[in-house]
Amino acid sequence: MAPWRSIRRPLRRFAQVGHARRALVVEAVICLLLARLGLVFVPFPKLARGLGTFVPPSDPRALAAREPAPQAALAQEIGWAVTRAARHVPFKAVCLPQAMAAQVMLRRRGVASVMHFGAAKGSEKPLDAHAWLDAAGVEVTGYPVAKNFAEIACFV
Repeated sequence: MAPWRSIRRPLRRFAQVGHARRALVVEAVICLLLARLGLVFVPFPKLARGLGTFVPPSDPRALAAREPAPQAALAQEIGWAVTRAARHVPFKAVCLPQAMAAQVMLRRRGVASVMHFGAAKGSEKPLDAHAWLDAAGVEVTGYPVAKNFAEIACFV
């Protein structure tokens, strides 16, 4: 009976969420799973082609995603769904799978986004990496970004 106690509270919370948000969370779980499987089984150069065009952070297309747009509320809802789903999936869904899942969900709805990649000198590892996503002037996933991360490149 003890295992059911740990899952009962999240299930109760999930049932209290409205239908639209519930559908977004289910979609986010599916997208997170696909992103994780892609990262495990597909070579990154091939996977990167599906992420968009690789540009430097100073590219005007990358800067445009920081501008507020009418789809800001939708981008915020998708960010909420992806971060909530990532907490409860039975696999590791860290920054890159979250950014990939949110990007797919936004792209399906016609919302432009920018996936940022950054790196920092690590304390335990020689290099720490991080990915975050912006869309319609909204910080969708991967925020807050630590000050020691330098943005390397973006996918638009």
